[in-house]
Amino acid sequence: MIRRDRYIEQIAPFIGKDIIKVITGIRRSGKSVLLKMLMEDIDTPSKSIYINFESRKNIKLRIGDVLYEEISNRISVDETKWYLFFDEIQEVDGWEEVINSFRVDFDVDIYITGSNAKLLAGELATVISGRYVQFVIYPLSYVEFNQLNGRGFDDYLRLGGMPFVSELIHDESAVELYLEDIYNSVILKDVVKRYNIRDVDLLDRIITYAFDNVGQPFSATSISKYFKSENRKVSTDTVLNYLRFCQEAYLLYQVKRKDIRGKKIFELSEKYYIADHGLRMAILGRSMADIGQVLENIVCIELLRRGYDVTIGAIDGYEIDFVCKKSDETVYIQVTYLMPDKETQEREFGNLLRIKDNFPKFVVSMDGVNMSQKGIKHLHIEEFLKNEW
Repeated sequence: MIRRDRYIEQIAPFIGKDIIKVITGIRRSGKSVLLKMLMEDIDTPSKSIYINFESRKNIKLRIGDVLYEEISNRISVDETKWYLFFDEIQEVDGWEEVINSFRVDFDVDIYITGSNAKLLAGELATVISGRYVQFVIYPLSYVEFNQLNGRGFDDYLRLGGMPFVSELIHDESAVELYLEDIYNSVILKDVVKRYNIRDVDLLDRIITYAFDNVGQPFSATSISKYFKSENRKVSTDTVLNYLRFCQEAYLLYQVKRKDIRGKKIFELSEKYYIADHGLRMAILGRSMADIGQVLENIVCIELLRRGYDVTIGAIDGYEIDFVCKKSDETVYIQVTYLMPDKETQEREFGNLLRIKDNFPKFVVSMDGVNMSQKGIKHLHIEEFLKNEW
């Protein structure tokens, strides 16, 4: 186990404050471990209560009124601050009102985790708008993967960053089974069960399409046409809903296209990326034929992990893979597998040269030779992932 300092540092300013800390992210990305790390850092074991609602022994506490009574009995006679840590809170019926009641009725510092964006942010906001702050936890970055396993980028490329993979790293067939189980768990618990989806096969096929086309622009209409070519009628609304459900379960991330000069957001042909590229490998197979797509996925999730607002750039009919903004900072990034010839180099660097501002611009690839030119830095992807650039 390694400390996930990036997240700890983000949460630290809010510890002890009257604001609910909401920790979200795809299942098994490390939310529970992070919660326990926070408990250790706060270091008040006699004043801390931790409950994992996925545990069978806590099944009686999944009813809001029962949970309120249980916690009230444990802390009501004490006038000092208590720390409440609730893991997978969405399992509790009526949890939003209960969490807010704890905040109002007692001197408590509250931390909750869950695996659904709408459940934790959208629904919580209706009860305590402005009284919570959310942190999205991603699978391990390459740096974390390397620290935990002592393995290099080639292994990260094949296996992905789900934390428990480290326990199985010497048996890749076991890794594949584990990742398939994560995929099925996300689909069944966070999408099918949550949204009462009956056509599970259609959902699976839409997700497979998104996985297969990661980093490629497509629209709900194009997916609908694809199914029509297979003699299956699927409305664009259904496709959009299913993709949105997967985003709310943190399985997929949508990145919109934006005109760099006019700041216009294009409504069609957005791109989708996967929370962990290892899941894609497990579902679609470990072929390296589409390694460029995998590299682009790795870079996109790393940018989100670092807190950037990410869009796809469009300028004069050309595309910039990622336009990344954070506060007053802007970074432009092109991602490709290799640049073996001058034509490829001119394409990757040329698109960036069309942007006339002075913000940093990078081309990221797996080439071993530094090809930086005209103020644009070329980085090997391992260097890009390991450094703050």
